[in-house]
Amino acid sequence: MSYNISIRLDKRRKKDTGMYPVKLRVYGKASKKEKWYSLDIDLTEKDYEDIWLNPKNKNHRGTNKELRLKLQAIENRANDEAKTMEIFDFHKFEFKLFRKTSDKNNLEYHFNLAIEKNIKNKKINTAESFRYTLNSIGNFSKEIKKCPVERLRFQDINIDWLKDYEKYMLDKGKSYTTVSIYTRTLRVIFNNAIQVNDLNSEHYPFGKNKYKIPRTKKVKKALNSNQLKILFEAKATNYNETKAKDFWFFSFACNGINPKDIALLKYSDIKDDKFMYYRAKTFDKTAEKTKIIIYLTDFTKGIINKYGNKNKDGFVFDITSKHDNILEQHKKIKNFTRYVNDHIKRIAIANDLPKDISFYYARHSFATNSLRKGASMEFISEALNHSDLSVTKNYFAGFEDEAKKEFANSIMDF
Repeated sequence: MSYNISIRLDKRRKKDTGMYPVKLRVYGKASKKEKWYSLDIDLTEKDYEDIWLNPKNKNHRGTNKELRLKLQAIENRANDEAKTMEIFDFHKFEFKLFRKTSDKNNLEYHFNLAIEKNIKNKKINTAESFRYTLNSIGNFSKEIKKCPVERLRFQDINIDWLKDYEKYMLDKGKSYTTVSIYTRTLRVIFNNAIQVNDLNSEHYPFGKNKYKIPRTKKVKKALNSNQLKILFEAKATNYNETKAKDFWFFSFACNGINPKDIALLKYSDIKDDKFMYYRAKTFDKTAEKTKIIIYLTDFTKGIINKYGNKNKDGFVFDITSKHDNILEQHKKIKNFTRYVNDHIKRIAIANDLPKDISFYYARHSFATNSLRKGASMEFISEALNHSDLSVTKNYFAGFEDEAKKEFANSIMDF
């Protein structure tokens, strides 16, 4: 064993009562470190010897017997948790020991762990995705399975359970895309539990000959050149629509930059005729951090001059503040995104353009129109900051038929 666990009397400090605290001592042989964990139990030296060191003591009855059984249970559980680790690790050991025994198999507990971890790592969107999934699963479990989510165990979720959940979601009017997102998020929770040895892989309900998560083809949303021209020349009826259109085209002109990256753009990122930034969405997903370079045009310079903070310190645009914490920042960026999306839709509807237009369209419109103008796949892949060329190729999968149609119609244009 790479560890040693024992119940000890901590005689380093005697309390005013004349007692000493009883603690769980854990020694890691590899690290040669030891830690003492409080058990909220105090004993005199004599009581400790009688209750713990002399297991055959005839005085083990009543309160003394209960206390010995309690200490034995603590020591046994500590050893059981340590045995699950191939290499003993204090952090993992503490994580497993200081929780209810039922938490190990509890789905809600593991969801909350994932939520807390992502909030701590400033991944608020991911945390919200886990929270939305937990709420959906909780509603289904309560309404259909008559089981409150706080009592839902991993072992309760099998192939039939997942099929019933899928049917429940579709009956509620949800799309297969939503079902796919939620069940993939649930799968992450299963994988997390298996990774920390809280769940045996035999209870894993996903994969071959098990539940298959619906695969949906992403609908690529982009405006063609004519639609872009109509939108650009469209008359805004008020300041909100003007601002929304300006920021939508700022995103389009800056290689489809995401609203979060617009909000976090700093004046210090701007050098001469360009600005450089790291894409927030993928920053933590890749070991190699690549800065995206965007060359400014008269149009994008005009947007910065029009909406940029006049003191030219900190963030370029007044969307969020350097004084905001991560949750406040997330809320303000979400409100900004909603603001632009809501008002750009009004312009689109008034000009017979797609009614579901959003910031999402700007990124795809940049990519597809770059391709139509002759840009190479490699150029577009770099501009979009894709990790691999295959990601970029998949990005265009939804446009193949339209491109073939345009080619067929133009083949006889000599």
